[in-house]
Amino acid sequence: MTPSRCLPFLLAPLLLGAQTPKTPSERLRAEAFRTHGAYADLAWLCDRIGPRLSGSPQLDQAIAWAQERMKAAGLVNVHTEAAMVPHWVRGRESAELLLPAPHRLNILGLGGSVGTPPGGLTADVVVVGSFDELDQLGAAAVKGKIVLFDVPYKGYGHTVVYRHDGAAKAAKHGAVAALVRSVGPVSLDTPHTGVMDYDPAFPKIPTASVTLEAATQMRRMQQRGEPIRVHLEMGAQTLPDVPSANVVGEIRGTERPGEVVILSGHLDSWDVGQGAQDDGAGTVTALEAARLIQALGLKPRRTVRVVLWTNEENGLRGGLAYRDAHRAEFRDIVAAFESDSGSERIKSFGLDLRKATPEAKAAALASLKGLGASLAPFGAIDLRLGGSGADVGPMVAEGVPGIGVGHAATHYFDIHHTHADTFDKVEKEDLAFNAAALASFAYALAQSEVRFN
Repeated sequence: MTPSRCLPFLLAPLLLGAQTPKTPSERLRAEAFRTHGAYADLAWLCDRIGPRLSGSPQLDQAIAWAQERMKAAGLVNVHTEAAMVPHWVRGRESAELLLPAPHRLNILGLGGSVGTPPGGLTADVVVVGSFDELDQLGAAAVKGKIVLFDVPYKGYGHTVVYRHDGAAKAAKHGAVAALVRSVGPVSLDTPHTGVMDYDPAFPKIPTASVTLEAATQMRRMQQRGEPIRVHLEMGAQTLPDVPSANVVGEIRGTERPGEVVILSGHLDSWDVGQGAQDDGAGTVTALEAARLIQALGLKPRRTVRVVLWTNEENGLRGGLAYRDAHRAEFRDIVAAFESDSGSERIKSFGLDLRKATPEAKAAALASLKGLGASLAPFGAIDLRLGGSGADVGPMVAEGVPGIGVGHAATHYFDIHHTHADTFDKVEKEDLAFNAAALASFAYALAQSEVRFN
């Protein structure tokens, strides 16, 4: 064979080698995009089980499903860890604007709310834009009425306080019910639900969210001096606590099995939509990250543990139960990751150290950034100090390093806690990217000598 004819055969192995992923991160990325396991799992969770509120049969089904998926992925020590959870039931609910013109209102009762008396209640509405405005009006203007908090969205953390505390603040002044403008930047006449709480010093009054459209409409009516009257019916009730569980599975470490890197998301959701973004996406991302490591035969030195939490939405009982059951091993938890901000692409990992000094935080951040090479196949992902997550929060508060998985979340709050949180809004490639990025970073940490505390 002439040299010129030999050249293609000599080059072929070189070209093939250039196209074959070499590093663990490259291999994990290629496997995630080849199989799209997270996307298939999320489709099943959403389509075959659906919304998964604490205390519901659907959450029990999801817990059983998660155990099966962990075992199918080759994880070991797959088990559940018990937690008692709240059992709030929405019941039938409706609202109608009676004056100044009849108009049906779309509402969602807030989690933990009491119901109305049988047959509902009818009362005039007073619209306020802040707690200060409510206090300035006082009982003389509020007693016997429904208070509507029409508060524009200025970020979730800033605005959600009206959903959580609105009923208690209104009851203090004698209101018979509270309505809250949905906590989100857009509405499309779709209300948003979420947990609320009462002040034991004041009566429990029914409370629900209304849409941005309805809240601003009633604000305009009040500004014109028109009487506003609403009929509200809510069948909500809180039943006794029921058993539930976190789901746990592991890839055991080869050299330091007692040292643990936790990957997590929460299985429960609200009872509307399908819980696709909150937090089906986080659940399947954590599960798929472990499956990818296992499928490629990678052997982490430390244990990689997946924890899928119960009852994040209306009680945090899963995270609290895990904290109480695992205090003895806190020193051996290298980091606890939590993904709970939707399915859009990961943009950051935030290290959460609650008890560290500023100097210790700076050193820990340097260690975190030292793992950054593992993220090279994924472009720019910021490594920084930041918050971790609600479920890991109880143990992070006691000194366990938390790592929050920060997603782009461009449209997360558009559909958060609404009927619109459904699977069709999830991008297949984003889930593959997220699972591979999480797997790569967690594997690098599990292989390293890095400790953050």
